[in-house]
Amino acid sequence: MNSTRLARAAIAGLALTGLLSACGGSGSGSGGSDSASGPVTLPFWGWANGQDAVVKAFNASHKDVQLKYTKVTDQLTMQKQLTNAVKAGNAPCLVQNTAEYVTSWVAQGALADITRYVGSAKDKFNSGSWSAAQVQGKLYGVPTSSSPNFTIYRTDVFQKYGLKAPTTWDEFIAAGKTLKKHGVKITNYAGEDPSTLEVLSMQAGAHWYAIDGNSWKVDFQDAGTLKAAQVIQQIVDNDLDSKLSFADYAAVQRNYDNGGTATRQISTWQMAGMVQNFTKSFGKWALAPWPTFTGEAAKTPAGTNLTGSVTLVTKGCTHQQQAAEAALWMSTNPGAVRTMASPTTGNGVMPALADSNAYVDEAISQKLLGPNYDPAKKVVTDSLNTVTTDWTFGPDWTAMFTELQNGWAKVVSKQQKVTDLLAHMQQWTVDDLKSRGISVEG
Repeated sequence: MNSTRLARAAIAGLALTGLLSACGGSGSGSGGSDSASGPVTLPFWGWANGQDAVVKAFNASHKDVQLKYTKVTDQLTMQKQLTNAVKAGNAPCLVQNTAEYVTSWVAQGALADITRYVGSAKDKFNSGSWSAAQVQGKLYGVPTSSSPNFTIYRTDVFQKYGLKAPTTWDEFIAAGKTLKKHGVKITNYAGEDPSTLEVLSMQAGAHWYAIDGNSWKVDFQDAGTLKAAQVIQQIVDNDLDSKLSFADYAAVQRNYDNGGTATRQISTWQMAGMVQNFTKSFGKWALAPWPTFTGEAAKTPAGTNLTGSVTLVTKGCTHQQQAAEAALWMSTNPGAVRTMASPTTGNGVMPALADSNAYVDEAISQKLLGPNYDPAKKVVTDSLNTVTTDWTFGPDWTAMFTELQNGWAKVVSKQQKVTDLLAHMQQWTVDDLKSRGISVEG
């Protein structure tokens, strides 16, 4: 689900703090005319459904600033096209992206520090979303969506076998063992998608990357990651997981619809695919909080790729202030937010706003949840209050994730243990950062 390797993340010999702090200031690239000759035109690239409607609304309500929207095919295509545009010096002013790419783009000097323009809007957003748009305390974009994470499960299957929604990972594994006796899997691990390892590590307090002075610190074997690895290993060893690839998305959805797999850990936007593909199980699904590690307080991961979106401002944009303010408008204007939150007009994503309660009704599906729709609202809003805010994405995240994907496939197929993969990723990531001229510990 992640993308290919981005352009190199750093310049050999430069200290990290200098590299990251060199991205502010006024650029001389994209961004149209000044007010003397007409409105400022800001090129804007994105892929999400509904953004074209938001751009129309913005342009209709602003005379001096206009957005020129280009729809990119998807997130993967965005990274490739933006890489080429940055190299050519003609990147758009505004770019839709997701949290895991922000650090990489900052490290490449591609983004503008817009803290002085919109930093005062911090209180409008929830803390998890706001932190996702920052690197070392500087703001490089405006959050557009957040990722309330929760479990969705088949109520009829659980009731049939005398089970309740698991509140801990230990209960989750125990429920999986019961379901296995009846030919039902508790979850699905696609061989190409190691995000499960990422988010469980995040929840457990791990820090794969951290900034330590002028260096990056890498640790894929800390206590939190090993705790997450133990949960995953038990699920794999006991054959509690389906192994369906998202390459056949329809088959994955049929499996859930037919009751072959009984739970998913998801966010609001993923429910749209269930609604669009199901035919049998409407009204038989309910939401429950993300399972915790036994003895620990509720804590949900901040989300993985395709969630936690931000609108970034590029360093080459001539009109960075106008771009930052346009991004802020798209993330806070009630009409724009509602357009994007709806699964009908947008992507069904939860807003990044501090108070998103008014949008929950539209972001979850009454058709899918049936009698469990009203209780589900509280599960969604509660999850936003327990989101991890201290996770750092490294400057070689996309290359690292590609390597992680290769090893994850071997974990799912039982060719290696999770701990074997983590040991490999530790050495691989340290070596990769060194090869890029980046100072690294680990």
